[in-house]
Amino acid sequence: MQDFTNNMLNVDSFPKYEELPLSRLSKKYWFVLLMNIVIFLLVLFCGLTSIVYFFEGWRPFIYILYAGYLAFSVLLIFLYKMDVDRRGFAVREKDILYRSGIIAITTTLIPFSRIQHISLEEGLFSRLFHLGQLSIFTAGGSSGSLHIPGIEIEQARQIKELLMKQIHEEH
Repeated sequence: MQDFTNNMLNVDSFPKYEELPLSRLSKKYWFVLLMNIVIFLLVLFCGLTSIVYFFEGWRPFIYILYAGYLAFSVLLIFLYKMDVDRRGFAVREKDILYRSGIIAITTTLIPFSRIQHISLEEGLFSRLFHLGQLSIFTAGGSSGSLHIPGIEIEQARQIKELLMKQIHEEH
């Protein structure tokens, strides 16, 4: 029988992924998001205007409603801009890392050995700006999936090819 060992690991000697320089999303991705936000805000404005038009009891509050709408719009755009500026990704020798979030920062690290499938998606507005979303699916199901939006389409294709090559070497 072999001797059983269960030695402690020195956590301080592990590589620090927090210090890893990340590739930023394309600056054009902000314009794609902004187009989506503007469409959402226009629909919201039409709904708000309809409420004020159809319900006469709301008309005295029209300035309060529109001021609230304006404050909401500015806050929404500001938060999305901050979120986009903080997102980043890195492809390393054995894994891919994606960081996002403003208040709660989420870092997802997926080893190549766990990747099951990779897809590259282009939305309507993204296609106009030559951007794509790289979706990486793992054996863990939807909780293990990773979606990196706002990557230049050529760079996304190169990353997809690299990951596919790494997956085939692993298996």
